[in-house]
Amino acid sequence: MPQEEQCTWYASWFDTPYYHILYKDRDYEEAQLFMDNLTAYLNLPDEARILDLPCGKGRHSIYLNKLGYDVTGADLSENSIREASKYANDTLHFVVQDMREPFPTQYDAIFNLFTSFGYFEDDADNIVTLKAISQSLTEYGFAVIDFMNVHKVIENLVPQEVKTVDGIDFHIHRSVVDNHIIKDIKFTDKGKDFHFTEKVKALTLADFEQMMEEAGIYLLETFGDYRLRKFYKNESDRLIMIFK
Repeated sequence: MPQEEQCTWYASWFDTPYYHILYKDRDYEEAQLFMDNLTAYLNLPDEARILDLPCGKGRHSIYLNKLGYDVTGADLSENSIREASKYANDTLHFVVQDMREPFPTQYDAIFNLFTSFGYFEDDADNIVTLKAISQSLTEYGFAVIDFMNVHKVIENLVPQEVKTVDGIDFHIHRSVVDNHIIKDIKFTDKGKDFHFTEKVKALTLADFEQMMEEAGIYLLETFGDYRLRKFYKNESDRLIMIFK
């Protein structure tokens, strides 16, 4: 990990066990339904190479591999990759890598899932990431970004809540500052106080279209949920973009 990344919110927060504790109730059936729908829509060839970027502890990667694909999961978090690697096999691999860097291998599909974009302080890094993804695709490959629908998120933002998981009270404060959706997370565990922050740029479809044009990328389709229904600005839960 580059030295300058050590102090970023995502490098510190995603590499802790508490990140995975807080979000342990994620809907795995919904995630699998999304992968089923997405791979069917893309009509990927048998044994297609898929890059799950970033992959966390590999929940999407593991399921995609069970569907028969040759999958690589990549993430900046060494702890997450260490955990995910327990499930590795001949067609399921995990590596530590920054998503701003192109991969030496080209893939038939690259999936950027669960709002894993817009983390960087410098907006130019978002363009760099898009270019890296594009460069890591085969000639006939497709890339997918699954992002939040910021219009609906901001409209329904819950300013404060306490979420108790595994006996830990996570005090969560949400706000919108300088076009970023910010989540402050405070909690105490084993007598020690912790404070982490999530900070994601509130990127709209128009923002993505502008960045993709600058990066020389072609946006092919948009969807508004994991069933791949039409995207509606004020109603859809997600903003799912397919491009190449």
